[in-house]
Amino acid sequence: MTALKGLKVLDFTQMMTGPMATMLLADAGADVIKVEQPAGDPFRKSGETTLNGTGAFFLGVNRNKRGIVLDLKTPAGLEAARALAAEADVFVENFRPGFTERLGLGYDDLKKLNPRLIYCSITGFGQSGQDRNRPALDMVIQAMSGLMQITGSQESGPLRTGFPFSDLVTALMSAIGILTALEARHRTGEGQRIDLSMMDASIFSLVPRDVYFDITGHTPDRLGNEHWDIVPNNTYRTKDGREVMIITINDKFWQILCDAIGAPEMKTDPATASKGARLQNRELVNRRLAEIFATRTLAEWDPILLAAGAIYGPVKTWPEVFGDPKVQQDLIRTIDSPSTGPFRVINNPLNFSATPTEIRLPPPALGEHNESVIPAAAKGWPARI
Repeated sequence: MTALKGLKVLDFTQMMTGPMATMLLADAGADVIKVEQPAGDPFRKSGETTLNGTGAFFLGVNRNKRGIVLDLKTPAGLEAARALAAEADVFVENFRPGFTERLGLGYDDLKKLNPRLIYCSITGFGQSGQDRNRPALDMVIQAMSGLMQITGSQESGPLRTGFPFSDLVTALMSAIGILTALEARHRTGEGQRIDLSMMDASIFSLVPRDVYFDITGHTPDRLGNEHWDIVPNNTYRTKDGREVMIITINDKFWQILCDAIGAPEMKTDPATASKGARLQNRELVNRRLAEIFATRTLAEWDPILLAAGAIYGPVKTWPEVFGDPKVQQDLIRTIDSPSTGPFRVINNPLNFSATPTEIRLPPPALGEHNESVIPAAAKGWPARI
């Protein structure tokens, strides 16, 4: 049995943030009905990498969903949407502010049909303010939220993260919000609206740097792989050109590292012995560690650091990550879709002892489930709308 079996979710979202949030619910057993306009989710055609014409991005965030097409520009499409909402537990949308209200699909409209409905609105910049209608993609939010100001180095300037961080953190917060609202409904019997913006979720992710900024008034320095308050916290190149990440969060782990790398003198040298001294002598510490790590290969350093109990990690390549037997066993699953053929995905990482997640359905073809979903829920409206 899956935890959310029997929960019906109407997914009016597109691109990544909303579909990722609803996929998390679908993995846990919710019946997620992906509702697309006749042209389909733009993610179906985004990017150049496709399987039989369906974009890789779309395939990555739309498993375990049934898919229908509704033309919201037509009275029939709108009535079908209302009929579906009347029977749903959750309604998720990421249209621009005011769009669903103009259609008669806003929260105030739908709660009259279904007082128990959980209505989640995901926007780029919120429902109000001068930026409310500004187009919002992940990299725009990263730029405007302050994330890019602490990503990169002094030489590189501000950088976005190597993955769509703002999309992902907003999706996670959305799923948490929906589950929280469902728990509240268990207590009160009433639904509610959840309003979340990508901007707010991304600024929230700056925690705990918010307190640091409040105390000091200083934006954390852009230091690449380093940390403004911890030294060492950096990558160092090994003899074979690989990289190893080294962190010492306190003097105890600094001493462990010094013993492991054969540099006991650095435990007592006034320039490196304490955390404060290492912060003052960052360049000295980095230079000395770089010299030491360059004397052995990564394969040689790995067992030495592991045995010592140092805080470290080899910087792995993607073939190494996805080729790891444990990753393949625990996280990699193959989906075989009639419309695209087989492809591999990362499985939901949550492991429940009694209600495990599962992959039941491939991402839907456009309008694939119109015949089975719309007649049952739309009270006689035609299947193809």
